[in-house]
Amino acid sequence: MITRASKGLEDVISVTVVHPIWQKTKPDKDDHRGWIFGNPNGSPLKNTKELGGPFPAAFEGNDPDPFFNSFSLRDFYDRAGDTEGKYSVPILWDKKENTIVSNESADIVRMLNAEFNDFSKNPNLDLYPENLRKKIDEVNEWIYRDINNGVYRCGFAKSQEAYDEAIDALTQAFDKVNDILEKQRYVAGDVFTEADIRLFVTLLRFDEVYIVYFKTNTRSITSAPAMLNYCREIYQMPGVKETVNMEQIKAHYYCSHPELNIYSIIPRGRNFIQLLEEPHNRDNM
Repeated sequence: MITRASKGLEDVISVTVVHPIWQKTKPDKDDHRGWIFGNPNGSPLKNTKELGGPFPAAFEGNDPDPFFNSFSLRDFYDRAGDTEGKYSVPILWDKKENTIVSNESADIVRMLNAEFNDFSKNPNLDLYPENLRKKIDEVNEWIYRDINNGVYRCGFAKSQEAYDEAIDALTQAFDKVNDILEKQRYVAGDVFTEADIRLFVTLLRFDEVYIVYFKTNTRSITSAPAMLNYCREIYQMPGVKETVNMEQIKAHYYCSHPELNIYSIIPRGRNFIQLLEEPHNRDNM
């Protein structure tokens, strides 16, 4: 969604935001839990253990399926004949062929960056410039392994040993990012790239969600000035703020995994979004 906004593709590629709290996708068939569509006229929801809540059947901005009136996103995978993998988001859906083009966010980011320039309001923005591709790929590799995916390795660790290994790697990578951002404006160099988008979406959730929920409490964004100001700059870029909904981010994490938070209690936090509204100092880099 940040790439779509940055490239000015909002009028070309529509978006439907699914309900943030996982439900049973086919309750009459199996116990799979995952993404459903918002239902503004629906009854309040609980988590998949029938606890917590009540939660609205549609948060603000959650729309019903605009094409098939489906209950869950799983129906789109069924229609595309893709029933072997995970019914994950995001998906890029072809409205003409009625099939999934991709459900891999990294691939979709590159498609939106390069393949729609004839329709883009900002075609000259290149988030994967040729002269930086090697550096971007290098940065993406370790940031994904140790930060993007690292927070999940911490949160879903099933042994102390697995957690300790994951949190050590995450802490080292966090410090590496902080060191980079103390010396240069963006994570792969002096220009904003896809590497920054991929990093930002994890840093955005770090203090409000991961520190508490995934036990990543060795570090925080609010105690790292370079990273906080970096997040402020990206958040304040045109169109980015509109892609961020912390209420739904927190609702998803804290309410979708009852085994981690059985009563789906959502911690209040210290309003990280308010901190992102404050002026940044990245122009000085």
